Amino acid sequence: MKAVRILVVEDETFVRMDAVEMLRDAGFDILEAVNADEAMRLLALHSDIRLIFTDIDMAGSINGLQLATIV
Repeated sequence: MKAVRILVVEDETFVRMDAVEMLRDAGFDILEAVNADEAMRLLALHSDIRLIFTDIDMAGSINGLQLATIV
Protein backbone atom coordinates (compact mmCIF):
# COMPACT_ATOMS: atom_id res chain seq x y z
CA MET A 1 0.00 0.00 0.00
CA LYS A 2 1.31 3.44 -0.96
CA ALA A 3 2.03 5.84 1.93
CA VAL A 4 -0.07 8.98 2.29
CA ARG A 5 1.83 12.01 0.98
CA ILE A 6 2.06 15.07 3.24
CA LEU A 7 3.44 18.49 2.35
CA VAL A 8 5.27 20.17 5.25
CA VAL A 9 5.54 23.96 4.83
CA GLU A 10 7.82 25.61 7.38
CA ASP A 11 10.46 28.32 7.05
CA GLU A 12 12.32 27.43 10.28
CA THR A 13 14.78 24.74 9.20
CA PHE A 14 14.98 22.82 12.48
CA VAL A 15 11.23 22.89 13.07
CA ARG A 16 10.69 21.57 9.52
CA MET A 17 13.34 18.88 10.01
CA ASP A 18 11.70 17.70 13.25
CA ALA A 19 8.22 17.61 11.71
CA VAL A 20 9.47 15.75 8.63
CA GLU A 21 11.35 13.21 10.75
CA MET A 22 8.31 12.54 12.97
CA LEU A 23 5.98 12.12 10.02
CA ARG A 24 8.41 9.89 8.07
CA ASP A 25 8.91 7.73 11.15
CA ALA A 26 5.11 7.37 11.26
CA GLY A 27 5.19 5.99 7.70
CA PHE A 28 4.14 9.00 5.66
CA ASP A 29 5.69 10.12 2.36
CA ILE A 30 6.84 13.72 2.86
CA LEU A 31 7.48 16.68 0.60
CA GLU A 32 9.00 19.86 2.04
CA ALA A 33 8.60 23.55 1.24
CA VAL A 34 10.22 26.56 2.91
CA ASN A 35 7.35 28.93 2.11
CA ALA A 36 3.89 29.08 0.58
CA ASP A 37 5.22 30.00 -2.85
CA GLU A 38 7.27 26.80 -2.99
CA ALA A 39 4.31 24.87 -1.57
CA MET A 40 2.07 26.10 -4.39
CA ARG A 41 4.61 24.86 -6.96
CA LEU A 42 4.76 21.44 -5.28
CA LEU A 43 0.96 21.24 -5.11
CA ALA A 44 0.80 21.91 -8.86
CA LEU A 45 3.33 19.13 -9.53
CA HIS A 46 2.01 16.50 -7.10
CA SER A 47 -1.72 15.85 -7.24
CA ASP A 48 -1.37 13.04 -4.70
CA ILE A 49 -0.68 15.32 -1.69
CA ARG A 50 -3.38 14.49 0.85
CA LEU A 51 -2.45 16.71 3.81
CA ILE A 52 -0.65 20.01 4.34
CA PHE A 53 1.16 20.72 7.62
CA THR A 54 1.93 24.44 7.49
CA ASP A 55 3.37 27.24 9.54
CA ILE A 56 1.14 30.30 9.78
CA ASP A 57 3.68 33.15 9.93
CA MET A 58 6.37 32.77 7.27
CA ALA A 59 8.15 34.80 4.62
CA GLY A 60 6.93 34.92 1.04
CA SER A 61 4.07 36.44 -0.88
CA ILE A 62 1.40 34.72 1.27
CA ASN A 63 1.25 33.22 4.77
CA GLY A 64 0.04 29.81 5.92
CA LEU A 65 -3.57 30.90 6.45
CA GLN A 66 -3.74 32.32 2.94
CA LEU A 67 -2.18 29.10 1.60
CA ALA A 68 -4.84 27.05 3.38
CA THR A 69 -7.58 29.26 1.93
CA ILE A 70 -6.21 28.80 -1.60
CA VAL A 71 -5.88 25.03 -1.19
